[in-house]
Amino acid sequence: MLGNDIVDLYLAKTQSNWHRKNYLDKIFTTEEQLLISAAENPDVMVWLLWSMKESAYKIHNRKTGIRNFAPKSLSCTIHPNTYGEVNIDGYAYFTKSSLQTAFVHTVAAPNYNQLDEIKITIYEAPHYLFDYKSTKPGCVSHHGRYLALVY
Repeated sequence: MLGNDIVDLYLAKTQSNWHRKNYLDKIFTTEEQLLISAAENPDVMVWLLWSMKESAYKIHNRKTGIRNFAPKSLSCTIHPNTYGEVNIDGYAYFTKSSLQTAFVHTVAAPNYNQLDEIKITIYEAPHYLFDYKSTKPGCVSHHGRYLALVY
């Protein structure tokens, strides 16, 4: 099982005001909020943590059948070289992220060793693959101008 999430940073900046009062308290743990406040670029850190949570949740949901996305109950740890870990109800999911100027993309897997084997294809509108479902991706994510497929 694979998880995948992409965040269009331009769209996130125009549509989401994470600076508003109590916003971070609803989504991020105290430790994650410390990472955000200490980050060189807090905007990117917010969306990095968000994409880690989303990509891990996609696996957790398929694995357990539980459909309860409560972001604060997903705890992220960031490791060197854009690797990370998300813990959900005693399960650990491993992540690898790509931080680009225009987007943040994260893949997740239940086993750390799978991360480097994941094939990733990212399309930017209007250059989407018309019938991407026929390629049988392990997980699909889209946000704003971007479509991310993992295999």
